[in-house]
Amino acid sequence: MTLTAKPASGVDQQLAIDTIRTLSIDAVQQANSGHPGAPMGMAPMAFVLWTRFLRHAPTHPDWLGRDRFVLSAGHASMLLYSLLHLTGYDLSLDEIKRFRQWGSKTPGHPEYGLTPGVEATTGPLGQGFANAVGMAIAERRLAAEFNRPGHEIIDHWTYGICSDGDLQEGISSEAASLAGHLRLGKLLFLYDDNHIQLDGPTSWAWSEDVPARFEAYGWDARRVADGNDLKAIDAAIRAAKADPRPSLIAVRTHIGFGSPNKQDTQKAHGSPLGVEEVRLTKEAYGWDPDRFFYIPDAALALFREAVPRGEAWVEAWDKEWTAYEKAHPDLAGELHRRIERRLPKDWTADLPHYTEGGEALATRVASQETIQVLARNLPGLFGGAADLSESNLTDIKGDEDFSADLAGRNIRFGVREHAMGGVANGIAYHSGFLPYVATFLNFSDYMRGSVRLAALSGLHVVYVWTHDSVGLGEDGPTHQPIEHYAALRAMPNLWFVRPGDPNEAVAAWRLAVERPDGPVALSLTRQKLPILPGTAELAVRGVRDGGYVLIDAVDASGDPAPPDLILIATGSELQLAVAAQRELAGEGIRTRVVSMPCWERFQAHSQAYRDLVLPPACTKRLSIEAGVSQGWDRWVGPEGSMLAIERYGASAAATDIFREFGFTAEHVAELARGVLTGRAARIAGPSLHEGHTR
Repeated sequence: MTLTAKPASGVDQQLAIDTIRTLSIDAVQQANSGHPGAPMGMAPMAFVLWTRFLRHAPTHPDWLGRDRFVLSAGHASMLLYSLLHLTGYDLSLDEIKRFRQWGSKTPGHPEYGLTPGVEATTGPLGQGFANAVGMAIAERRLAAEFNRPGHEIIDHWTYGICSDGDLQEGISSEAASLAGHLRLGKLLFLYDDNHIQLDGPTSWAWSEDVPARFEAYGWDARRVADGNDLKAIDAAIRAAKADPRPSLIAVRTHIGFGSPNKQDTQKAHGSPLGVEEVRLTKEAYGWDPDRFFYIPDAALALFREAVPRGEAWVEAWDKEWTAYEKAHPDLAGELHRRIERRLPKDWTADLPHYTEGGEALATRVASQETIQVLARNLPGLFGGAADLSESNLTDIKGDEDFSADLAGRNIRFGVREHAMGGVANGIAYHSGFLPYVATFLNFSDYMRGSVRLAALSGLHVVYVWTHDSVGLGEDGPTHQPIEHYAALRAMPNLWFVRPGDPNEAVAAWRLAVERPDGPVALSLTRQKLPILPGTAELAVRGVRDGGYVLIDAVDASGDPAPPDLILIATGSELQLAVAAQRELAGEGIRTRVVSMPCWERFQAHSQAYRDLVLPPACTKRLSIEAGVSQGWDRWVGPEGSMLAIERYGASAAATDIFREFGFTAEHVAELARGVLTGRAARIAGPSLHEGHTR
């Protein structure tokens, strides 16, 4: 259904555009903080896009049929907040006046879930660009799954505005390359080509032909010579929408447009114009310089046409949905369930279950077997790897690839980790899917910015990070994570899970699927691990709790007894704790083994539960993990010790590295005896002072 705005006079349009500008400069000036220049320059193209092309419904901001708009240039947040208020979203003028203040819905950069109408958390440059690529991928996949002849229930566009800073960041290059390869024809970006960035002219750091670069990526690329030429902007968008490729329109704008002294200078970028310059700018627009946060009635009326237009779109779409539901009730029910993020009944049916004494298995292999079952039970599971699917073991077997011609479930991201993370976030923002992405744990550093935003925004994304320790072996220290466990655990709202055997790996996937409000990272081994005693019965609950008693202490008669010593381990090192416990128990040392695959879940548990697992009365504790010791002191306490690695790894067989670094059951038992006698070093294992790998 096509509905467009009523024709407005040139005067009304200019008044509306200048209303965006003045709201932005007033909010920044009142906050004495912010970025006024970009909204002033971007206002005309944003006006054209929002009033003539963007299909949205301000009174139904979560309507499934809406187009998505991503302000990748998140520093220009007042542009977006002005548009949201003016077009009728639940964002009051009082919130505009509280820009960048404690508790407001108008933070310095847009935040998903806080402000109605904000589709993505942006600000770190390039992230929103990659998010938009993910949204376009999600739209195509969802349409392929659910549309049927005569029932195009999924049919929307993803639009965005990006800046020179966005396009200088590497993540946008990765994402643009992928989008062109996939021919995402319903993706369109307006590029705010204002020739200025924070330090000064873009020419100081940039001389490339941006549209030519995008043409090389396989995009339709166009230019608009005058950012105030509404007809030219309109024509460029229409032509771009007719092209089957993703589109970039470079619009030559002027930062701080209308400011007599700061237009086209970096002084308009990241600080208020100043009281006197605000007056001069309003006078240049023909406005009363003594009126603040002023919205002319004619401008508001023009913008508020979005409300009835949006409600008509929703009403028409609801009728289409009713017909679709009648014609395809099973599909409609499945789509409804997925949009509401409800898990289907019996989704855990047939998940792998491993028996003690069975064949040893790498946790990446257990993950692979789990993914195959989940893919059958959870049709919304959707993702891929950064050119490592044969190592991460993340392909959904028997399904097609997602490509320019097919909308399968396996995404080939290529060696583009950061874009992969940003795209996964975009798929999660879109809704309808549980995205998962994979690489080696060591290379999670390449995607850390996207992981952080997933955590900040509460996005349900699963990271499959394999080859998770020095146990990957011969590839050496360049590929062996050391500091990564601690660094990832330091990230708020990220659940980092390091399962200790195949049963814990399956349980980790269950935890990842069940979490509704944030990302989960699975840290998995390349090397085979034994199926440990007790995990078949305890892992599901234990991993969900974050930490649990795997093997408890017993007295000489074999009855449960308070422990003299607690061994705490994660991942591949859990088997060492189990083996050392047997040796110590044979010596009459009452030893408890605690598996702690997810610190974040354990920390979130009640103090009573934590004390049950780690009784305060037992102060003799030893942690065992093949990474830096940072953070483990909170669990081992002042009388405990930590077997850790405080240097980079080495190139050798995994068994040799673990032996040389002291990660053997015999050494664990030796350290444990030292803990009991008070003679153990606080931190055991190789340290930086021992040199590098040579």
